[in-house]
This record gives sequence, structure tokens and C-alpha cells, in this order.
Amino acid sequence: MAKNLLIVESPAKAKTIEGYLGKDFLVKSSYGHIRDLVKTDDAIDTNDNFKQKYEVPSDKRSVVSELKKLAKDAEMVWLASDEDREGEAISWHLYETLALKDDKTKRIVFHEITKPAILKAIDQPRKIDFNLVNAQQARRVLDRLVGFELSPVLWKKVKPSLSAGRVQSVAVRLIVERERDINRFEAEASYKIVAQFTTGNNKEIFKAELPRRFERKEDAAAFLQDSINASFQIGSLEKKPAKRTPSAPFTTSTLQQEASRKLGFSVARTMQVAQRLYEAGRITYMRTDSVNLSDTAINAAEAEIVKAYGDKYHKLRRYKTKSAGAQEAHEAIRPTYFSEHSIDGDNAERRLYELIWKRAIASQMSEAEFEKTTAKIEISTREEELVATGEVMKFDGFLKVYMESTDDDSETSQDQDSENALLPPLEKGQALNLKSMSATERFSRPPARYTEASLVKKLEELGIGRPSTYAPTISTIQNRGYVVKEDRDGRERNYTVLQIEDNKVLEQLKSEITGAERSKMFPTDIGVLVNDFLVEHFNDIIDYHFTAKVEKEFDEIAQGDKEWTAMLKDFYGPFHEGIQDTLENADRASHERDLGIDPVSGKPVTVRVGRFGPLVQIGSAEDEEKPRFASLRKGQMIETITFEDALELFKLPKKVGEFEDKEMTVAIGRFGPYIRHASAFYSLPKNLDPMEVSESEAIQIIKDKRQRDIEKVIRVFEENAEAQIENGRWGPFIRFGKQNIKIPKGTEVEKITYEDVLKWAEADPKGKALAAKKTAAKGGRKTTSKAKAKK
Repeated sequence: MAKNLLIVESPAKAKTIEGYLGKDFLVKSSYGHIRDLVKTDDAIDTNDNFKQKYEVPSDKRSVVSELKKLAKDAEMVWLASDEDREGEAISWHLYETLALKDDKTKRIVFHEITKPAILKAIDQPRKIDFNLVNAQQARRVLDRLVGFELSPVLWKKVKPSLSAGRVQSVAVRLIVERERDINRFEAEASYKIVAQFTTGNNKEIFKAELPRRFERKEDAAAFLQDSINASFQIGSLEKKPAKRTPSAPFTTSTLQQEASRKLGFSVARTMQVAQRLYEAGRITYMRTDSVNLSDTAINAAEAEIVKAYGDKYHKLRRYKTKSAGAQEAHEAIRPTYFSEHSIDGDNAERRLYELIWKRAIASQMSEAEFEKTTAKIEISTREEELVATGEVMKFDGFLKVYMESTDDDSETSQDQDSENALLPPLEKGQALNLKSMSATERFSRPPARYTEASLVKKLEELGIGRPSTYAPTISTIQNRGYVVKEDRDGRERNYTVLQIEDNKVLEQLKSEITGAERSKMFPTDIGVLVNDFLVEHFNDIIDYHFTAKVEKEFDEIAQGDKEWTAMLKDFYGPFHEGIQDTLENADRASHERDLGIDPVSGKPVTVRVGRFGPLVQIGSAEDEEKPRFASLRKGQMIETITFEDALELFKLPKKVGEFEDKEMTVAIGRFGPYIRHASAFYSLPKNLDPMEVSESEAIQIIKDKRQRDIEKVIRVFEENAEAQIENGRWGPFIRFGKQNIKIPKGTEVEKITYEDVLKWAEADPKGKALAAKKTAAKGGRKTTSKAKAKK
């Protein structure tokens, strides 16, 4: 039996660490938290200093049992959970649950899983930091109280099965308010002047723009008209050096933002992949809001930069964390070994590691140096000047390795043609030849909808949440159905272009697709309904400043400057009173809108949230005739749907013709528009409007789907037509009635027998469940028969 038991959070980490320590150490995992608050209403006694009642969940009992036995036999137990507040709380829960003795327990922390870091931690043990534990307890208790007391209010006053959370509700509020800003926004048009010039030899073309825009088409046309017979010359020429400095190494928030922009990762995926990299000893701890690098890391980065790129590329930089509430003395996220430019691993791990390596190494590199040229071009017939800018890179510096993205990189910019380019050699007073000039109508753009990453950035700016809370917050608001992340198609918009051609100003009407969205966060109608109710009745709870103040108080508890139960008392008293007042006095929430009167029936048309989601209703429950209902389509919202759009929904389902002597009907269901034919359903392609589907298109959709179904069936078993081998998304599998059965690795599909199918079906978990169900049903029938016989 090993003398020392060292407990970490994850098995992957345990495996890595065990290799660094000798035979005297046994390294085991707690698999995260080993206990939590009980699920019942008595989890927290608000009358007894917020005393908590904990339980070990059933799936952790065997882990706890094993750890208890090992801890009893060990001479020393080392608690090595993560170095943040959550990790400190896990160590405390282990200490309490395993009934550890103070003189036989040591707490160690490390922010990278390398042999030197682990050995150094063993040499510098400490006791459990109860300030950190209390900060975590305060967060857990406060969030449980908010969730447990607010949710029943929502069930009674809004809709059953809803829930609310302190940080999650604030995140939903941000998204709802941004959507309303966009809905209120009215685009303003203006005209942008762009000219192309050539120098004397007519070979080198460069571009210039007018710094201002014209609001009226007539003014833009007059400018172009005045330019037809004008002469142009360089009025002034300015050359000046410019520098660009690298960004600080990654924090949790900036890693989530950049991985979203550069790699297309969701916030949750970024954290999952980063967790694997950390546990494998590839990167430092991934939950941090510090931009600090240790001296060891700075020296290692310098050595690698000098070796790989040369002395002139290195510049020592020390970054300071701006956030006042930055948690503990963490390091930024960086590679554990700067000499490893890339790693082995799956594609996601390799890409995220390289991003972290590039950002960290670039932070210790020289500035990029440019020479920026600005030429102002005089027009003989106008007072305004056109401006041409160009940029020449003199030294690439950190750009040799890494360039940071921005939130606008992924969006099509209307001004892509204004990027700095190389200018030809120019001199002051030099005459220029006008090659072309245009005035293009451009529209102001509404505020951008949030991506997961830009929402994290906003939460961080407001001081809401901490590194460990961003990913779960964003997952929770989507899982609860308050927010959806999706793509939306743009709409066509016309715009005007004025152009000089043959010494005349010609006008041309063009069109563009505008407003297309990719992976953006949209509020759902139920999200809007819940948000509005909370804003009206619990504005303090989801007030941005209040939520940030609570986070600051958690920080003060962690630093030992505030007593955690006192903080909870200050919060809970007014909050609980508000709960009681709302339950007694608040009206039931309604998101209903009257849209008008149906011209056919003369009945009112309303839109509201129904049991299964947002719907339009013609008529009312009091009418003799039953009201008619239609679900809203994707992209439609209660707040913005028009009367005309609402009536359009009642044109479906509609008959579009016949095929094989049976009707084809187009309708919209839970998963989008479809065709129903002979009790089968066929999804409509995205680009096909359900209102416009023709008979021939519907027939083709049915035929195409049938052909795909035929092609995916590899083999049908003679013994039972319900057993067949099909081609699935991840390769061949067996469909057997309601079961989808995996084919064991290395099995030749051609050699599978019906006996194999039966054997695998029986072993399959779903097969066992179905068998148990059948048995239970038979048992029930027998009992009933016996009961009847007795009667």
C-alpha cells in the first residue's frame, strides 16, 4: 500500500501525474465534485445562518467508498484539486466527506501539469483556504436560493416548467435588449465616393476615397458631375512610421473569443478541448482571468524566439491584469513547453494548442513596423480633397507568428475595398489621371447580434460572471430554450450606384443580400416573456450593476474582507420579500398581441405563447366555433410579426396535388416545412418556400427521398424484414425494429448473420429496456386477467 494518497479531479490528470511521482504515491480521481446540495427545499436553512444540507449522489457513492478506504490506509492524503475557488471547495468537500484528519491532510495547487510543477507543489503544501471555500459556498447558496425561489414564481405567473438563474437571466436580458435595438433600428442611406487614378505612365492604378459621405443622391451626383472635367493633383503627401504591438496571452475569456473567431469553436467546445490539453500536461490551467506570465515562462519564450527567429524578434513584455476582481494569482493560458510548436492529438486539440502557442509566443515578440503614406488629392472644381492611404511593412515582428482577429472579421464588410494597399511612388504637385469614379449607396448597420464569444466579452466587460461561469451560462440559456444559436438567411436589398461613363453621370440599380447571420444568438419568444416578467418584478436581480456588485462581494469573501453569511443575509431578506409580494400581487404574464380582424371570419387575430410555443390564433375560446391556430415559422417573433405574415400562416397546410393516387399536403411542423404523402413525411429543402411548392417539385422531393432510402440500405435479412444493415452518418449499422445497433469493430459486414443480429440486439442497452418493458406489460396483463377471473 502506498504511503501517500493524492486526489485530483479527473482520471486523465491522475494518469499524467502518477508518472511523475514515485511508488510511494497512489494518484486517484474524485471525478469532479463528490457531493452537492440535496435537491429538496430544505437544502439551505435560511433561518440558521444558511446552513447547508449535502448528499453524495448515487453515481459517486462507489468513488467515495473507494477513496475512504484508501484514505484510511494512507499515512498522508494530498488534496490536489484545481487551484480556483471551485477546486478549493472540492478539496473541502473531500476533507469533510472522507472524514480526513488535519494532521494527515495536505492541500497542494499547481497551474501546469509538469514534473517540476508537481514536485514543487509537493514541497510547498498548505492548508485548505476557507476564504476561497466560503466564496464558492456563497455563490452556490445564493444561486440555489435565486433558482429555487424564482422558478415557482415563473411556473405560477408565466408558464409551467420554467426556471431562472442569477447570471443566466442577465445574459438573456442582454440578448433580448440587443434584439430590440436591432428591431428599432432604421437604416440611413449615404453615398460613398471612390475614385481610381493612374500616374503619368498609366500603368499603376491606385484608389482614393472622399473622407465624408453624401446623404442625398443629388449631392453625390453633383460631385461626380463636377469631377468629369476637373484636373487632379497631389496636394500633400505624408509619410510616417507606425507600429503594431502584440496582444497579451490568453485569459479564459479571450481564448473563448479567439477560438470562436479563428476556429469556429463554441465556448463549451473550447473549454472541453482546453481541459484535455491541460490534463495531458500541454497547457497551463485554462480557467483564469490573469494575463501574467511567470519568469520561467518569459525566459522559455525568449529562448525559443531567439532560437527560431533571431534576437531582433524578441522583446520582453510583462502584462498586468486590468480586471480588479481577477481571481487569485493565476498565470495566463500558455503552453507548458514553448519549444513544442505543435503537438500530437486530435484535430481540435492540435488547432487549439497552436492558437495558444502562437498567442503566448507573440506576446514576447517585437512590434511590427510599418510606413504609412497618406496622399491628399486636390480637385480643381471642388473644395473637398480625396484621400489615398497605403501601408508598407518594414519589419513583421510578432506578425511572423500571429495576428489577432476581431468580431468583424467574420462579417462581410461594406468597406472591404478601403483596406490599405501599396501606393505607387508619388510626389507633391504631381498630376493624376482619373480612371473611374463612383458614388455607391451604403446603409448604416444595426448593432450586431451576439455570438457566444462576443456575449462572453460583454459579460466580462460588465463584471458579470467569472472564468468558470461563462461556458455553463451560455450552455444553460440555450438548453432552457430562452436563446437559440442559429444561422439566418439575409434578404435582398436594392441600392443605387452612380458612375462616370463617357463624360456623363449614369445611374444603375443593383441588389445585394443583407442581414445574413452565422451562429448568432437570438432570443426565443419564451425567453422574451420570462425576461420581461423578471425585469418588471425582479429588476434588482437581473440589473447589470447589481450582478457585478455581487461578483465583487464574492471576490471580497475570497480575500477574507467580507463575511459570507452576512453578505447572504443582506441579499436574501429583500429578495424573499419580493418573491412573496410577486406571488400575491403580480398579474399573470402575457405576451399576447392583437394584430387585427380576420377579413374572412371577422374574428380577432392574436399572437401569443401557447403550450407548445408561439402561435397565431383566429377567434377566441368563448366562440361557438373552435379557434384556429398556426405555429410561427423560424425567424418569426411575437413582437415583430405583422398582420399580413400572420394570415399567411393559415394558408398551410395546403394541398399541392396528387401522386400515386394520394394527396400531397405541404405543412409546417416542429422541425420545419414538410410534405405529407401516404402517411409519410418529406422535409422541404431550405431554399424552397412552402407557400410556393408546385406539384412537380413535391413529387421530385418524394422520389429523391425514396432513392436515398434505397441507397442507404446495404442488406435486408430474409429471416426478418425488420432487420437490415444501413449506411449511417458514421458508417454501417443495424436497424432492428426500434433499435439502432452498432456493428462491433473489425466485423465484415458481408459475413453478419441473422443470429449475430439477435445476439447484439439482446446485448444492446435499448434492447434490454424494450425486453423489460414487454415483460412488465405481460405481467400487467396477467394480473388484470386474474383480477377479472376473481370477479
